[in-house]
Amino acid sequence: MTGKYQLAGMSSLDMRLIWVGAALALVLLGLPLFGSALIVDKMTLLMVYIILSVSWNLLAGYSGLVSVGQQAFIGLSGYFVLRLVESGIHPFVALVAGAFMVLLVAWPLSLFVLRLKAAEFAVAMWVLAEMIRSIVMFDPLIQGETGRSLVSLNAMDADLRRTTIYLMAVVSVIVVLVVSYTLLRGRLGGESQAIRDDEEAAGSVGVSTMRVKRMIFLISAVGCALAGTLWLASAITYQPRTAFGINWSVFMLFMVLVGGLGSFLGPVIGAVLLFALQEVFGDFGAWYLAGIGIVAMLFALYAPRGIIGYIAYKWGIEPLSLSNVVTARPS
Repeated sequence: MTGKYQLAGMSSLDMRLIWVGAALALVLLGLPLFGSALIVDKMTLLMVYIILSVSWNLLAGYSGLVSVGQQAFIGLSGYFVLRLVESGIHPFVALVAGAFMVLLVAWPLSLFVLRLKAAEFAVAMWVLAEMIRSIVMFDPLIQGETGRSLVSLNAMDADLRRTTIYLMAVVSVIVVLVVSYTLLRGRLGGESQAIRDDEEAAGSVGVSTMRVKRMIFLISAVGCALAGTLWLASAITYQPRTAFGINWSVFMLFMVLVGGLGSFLGPVIGAVLLFALQEVFGDFGAWYLAGIGIVAMLFALYAPRGIIGYIAYKWGIEPLSLSNVVTARPS
């Protein structure tokens, strides 16, 4: 920034949190050395949840694009993985390639859906997800609702497969967090938040609203797709009804709204909370889903800005805030 002002740097608290995060990442990377197979599997699921929540927060929290159809990219990426493996690609290569192949669909979709407003966008994404699910089911490879298994991946040594998938999930979380923080602390973050607050005003001051929304939409799509391929690798079996299930959007909404919409740490905290609730109440069937709904209602009533919002209100500070703060340049 030129002139007498500049963007403020990170606070000492933020720097400490980053170092804590780096230490935690090292512990997670070393988990297969001392953790049981059950713990590794459960932590893989947690990594998938974190990727999903961060990706959905990019879209809704920073661009104001509330989608209930991101499961389209979760299911589509799994389908691409199956197709790539069927063509002879190594399963682990296919997991990464399949995530990025969703751009072949997300890009043309963005030309249409990003012109819609609020509720129209949300409904359109859900309809498109259901449409894509129906198309995928017509492929003989998928066999309708029967689905298909990743046979070549299942044939690998169980420990090697489990450890590799887990490490891929941890690395993916690290990459997603670093990329989102770096992008949103820069110009893209400022422009996307301006669009979220007032799109017309943002456009009037020179922000290319369609370019910014498309970039965020595509990044979010790849993030959801990556989570989808990792989930498929862990589950082995691909079933369209599960892969394209609306429950993915419900989970993303819960994690982000409870953790703190439009914050950096909120989605991570929300993912951990959802994971914990599943571990404690997952065996109660429908009561577990009711419990999630009750928790969401309590937060809506007493902490509408989520956990991070409550912390900011109570102590006047938001950890790892992505809001650009301007300070006077030292003379």
